[in-house]
Amino acid sequence: MKLPNSLLRSLLLSFPAVLSAASIELSLNQPSGLYDKGEEVALTIRGEGLSSAPLQLTIQKNNQEILSQKLAFSADSATHTLSYSFNDPGSLIFEVSHGDASDSIGILIAADTLQPGSPRPADFDAYWSKQKAKAQKLRLKVTQSPIELDASESGYEAFNVEVNSPGPRPLRAILAKPAAAAPGSLPIVIQYRAAGVKGEWCRAKTHEALALAKRGNGALALDTNAHGMLNHEDEAYYEELENGPLKNYWEQGNTDRDSFYFRFMYLRMLRSIEYMTRLPEWDGKRILVIGESQGGGQALAAVGLDPRVSAAVVTVPAMCDWGGPLAGRKGGWPQPIDWNRDKPAVIETAPYFDAAHLLKGSQATLVAEIGHIDQTCPSTSIYAALNQADGKVIAYPVSYRTHGWPAGDDRAHWDATTHAAKNAFIDDYLK
Repeated sequence: MKLPNSLLRSLLLSFPAVLSAASIELSLNQPSGLYDKGEEVALTIRGEGLSSAPLQLTIQKNNQEILSQKLAFSADSATHTLSYSFNDPGSLIFEVSHGDASDSIGILIAADTLQPGSPRPADFDAYWSKQKAKAQKLRLKVTQSPIELDASESGYEAFNVEVNSPGPRPLRAILAKPAAAAPGSLPIVIQYRAAGVKGEWCRAKTHEALALAKRGNGALALDTNAHGMLNHEDEAYYEELENGPLKNYWEQGNTDRDSFYFRFMYLRMLRSIEYMTRLPEWDGKRILVIGESQGGGQALAAVGLDPRVSAAVVTVPAMCDWGGPLAGRKGGWPQPIDWNRDKPAVIETAPYFDAAHLLKGSQATLVAEIGHIDQTCPSTSIYAALNQADGKVIAYPVSYRTHGWPAGDDRAHWDATTHAAKNAFIDDYLK
C-alpha cells in the first residue's frame, strides 16, 4: 500500500515530554472506525508522561504489517493528528507505543463491500440438504435428568440433557425454563460455547441457563457444550479430552468435508434446535441463538442452516471467511486455509463450513459485535460474512476491541454502549 504524503510528513512531527505516568491514547474522527473509500481519516495521538525517546508507530493492513516507523516528539504539544485516506476496502490497525505504554485502534474501509475470499461451492446447498436429511432420519433420542435447584430459583426448573447426534459424540447441554409455562407461550434461546475444551467458558452452566430463562418475559433456554462433553465433571475429565480425543480438534479431518470436525459440531447444533422446537412450551415463532467467538460462529451457522432461527446475537464470531487469505486477508479462527495454503484438499473442504457461505440469503435478524483490532477473528472476516445475509443486520463495530473483552476505561465505555445494546436487544426480543 502506498501511504499518503500527508501521513509520511506527519511521522516527522513531534510530541512533548511530560513528567507524569506514561500513557498513550488513540482516537478517530469517526468513533465507529468505519470509513468510505477516500474519506478523510484523522488519527489523534495523545501522550502523557513520555520521555524524549521516539514513539513507535506500526500499521497493519488486513492484519498484516505494512509499516513500522519511529515518531520523534518534543515538548511543544501533547497531541498530534495524522490525517490521510485510503481507497482499498479492508482493515487498518494502528498501534503507537513508547516503552510499556501503548494503544491500538482499528478502522474498516468500505466494510459493506467485502465479500468472501473463496467461491461458494456449486453443490453447497445440495451438500447441506443431504446432511440435514441424514440427521433427520436419525430418530431423536433424549435423556433428561432434573438438576436440583436452590430455593431462590423457585418457579424455574433445570435439566441435564443428552440428545443423540451423528458423529462421535451426542449433544449435551443444560435446559432451564419457567416451571409453569403454558404450551405455546415461550421463545427459545440457545447459547453456544467459545473455543477450547477444559476452560470454564467452554462448559454449559446451570446458572447461565437459568439466567437466560429469566430474560425478557421468560424463555426456553439451552446452554450447550460445543463438543458434546458431559456436564459437571471433575477437572481430570476435561483435561483428558483436551490432551486426547479433542486435542487440536479444529484440525481434525480438515481434508475431507465428511470427516471435518466442524461437520459434527454443526450437526450437534442442528440437533439442539430440533430438540428445543419439540418442547410444548415453544411459541412456534422465535428462536434466538447467541454465542461468542466459536460460539458466535456456531450461531451464524445455525442461522444459515435452519431457517426457523429468527435471530442471532454474536460477539466477535469465528468461522467467518475462511477463504480470506485467497483474497489477501486473514481468515477467521481457526484459519484453516491460512495455515494450509499448500494443501488443496483443505482449501476445497473449508468453504462448506464457512459462515460467509452459510449466511447467503438468510432472513434472520443478526446482531453482531466486531472488534476492529481483533487478530483472532479479524473484522474483515465478519463483515464478509454479514454482507451475505438478506435479513436485518445490526452491527456494533468497536474500534478499540481485541478478541477479548475490553479493559480499563475502554471496558466502562463498552459496558455502557455495545454490551448494553446487545443485552437490550435480547431482553426485548424475548418479551
